[in-house]
Amino acid sequence: MRLLGDGNQVPVLGLGVWQVPDGPECVNAVRWALEAGYRHVDTAQAYGNEESAGRALRDSGVPRDQVFITTKFFPRRHDPVAEAEKSLRRLGVEQLDLYLVHWPEGGATRAWAGLERARELGLARSIGVSNFSAADLDAVIAAGTIPPAVNQVEFNPQHYRRALLDACRRHDVAVEAYSPLGTGRYLADATVATIARQTGTTPAQVLLRWSLQHGLIVITKSTHRARIAENAQIFGFTLPAGDMAELDALDQTSGTDRDLEANWW
Repeated sequence: MRLLGDGNQVPVLGLGVWQVPDGPECVNAVRWALEAGYRHVDTAQAYGNEESAGRALRDSGVPRDQVFITTKFFPRRHDPVAEAEKSLRRLGVEQLDLYLVHWPEGGATRAWAGLERARELGLARSIGVSNFSAADLDAVIAAGTIPPAVNQVEFNPQHYRRALLDACRRHDVAVEAYSPLGTGRYLADATVATIARQTGTTPAQVLLRWSLQHGLIVITKSTHRARIAENAQIFGFTLPAGDMAELDALDQTSGTDRDLEANWW
């Protein structure tokens, strides 16, 4: 578990369901993750699969208070409070554990007052942001009354955004790593493969462990039962300092404080 700046706790490993179709595929992925011991599920309004995530939670039999549920405000809509209420109905829960601004469309601060209101109303225990640069984060903190608890950003050895990580740490904002495997692209990287052989682990486990050892919360995605279980086996080993340094050296961002190399919005 990771203690957030607002006093709440979050499991450091989560299952993400980006690009998982609503329906049985999403229900199964979330249910398999809960069976494998995951206690953190990450979805979003833009994903269109909140109902399936909620159904899987109910079907799993795991008590609601043992599962940390994150969803994200779709910033092309107007009212974060109204959208949070819709998310709660789709998920079938009474409160979100974490509610994020999915990206800073319309400016870093545009949606933040609505997120603060959602928290004040009890719709979400914690609030945060996603795809926010260091400058975006500074703007939100200056304009708001509640600082973000989390910034969820693409992080992996090839996107080791050191300056952004440092900025988040200065503000006591936890960093969540999405695409920790580079959407699968980096599983075949020669350095990663060599370290996996040397440590008796898989390339996916190496990449996920790298994130944990940098103090990140890690959101991984799979729809395959065996891989979901395999990706959870990252707490029983430690990567040596030399291996961490080799992975750090794969960075292609020059240690940027940006959230992305090119925005999609």
